[in-house]
Amino acid sequence: MSFGRLESGRPAQPMSEINMTPLIDVMLVLLVIFIITAPLMASSLRLDLPRAAGAAPADAPAFVALALDARGRLYLGEQPATRAQVAAAVRAAAKRDPGTEVQLRADSRVPYGRVAELIGWVQEAGLSRIGFVTEPASLQ
Repeated sequence: MSFGRLESGRPAQPMSEINMTPLIDVMLVLLVIFIITAPLMASSLRLDLPRAAGAAPADAPAFVALALDARGRLYLGEQPATRAQVAAAVRAAAKRDPGTEVQLRADSRVPYGRVAELIGWVQEAGLSRIGFVTEPASLQ
């Protein structure tokens, strides 16, 4: 008994269809990688937010995210920003919708004066709704 190809009367024809199985496997592996890594990349700015018992996420449809790190540096979203950039972004948001909320995340080590200064800038630019983002207090 011989192993190998059985001889037939006609020569082998080239395959004219693409095998999709390997492409689908690669796509599914990439999808799993993105699902796992996306939550890790959500916030690269690390802040030690103060804890408060009433901390609940706000459901503001439009908001501007501002942050102050422990050294007092200002961030617009996740990007470092200057006072002029923040003022321009807040003015633009106020023109689009005067009810836009400013969500302020400030490290617990930032002096109160720096936070008050930032609130003044925001109010000068035209927005008055300011929400302070905190961590929920642990139940002990």
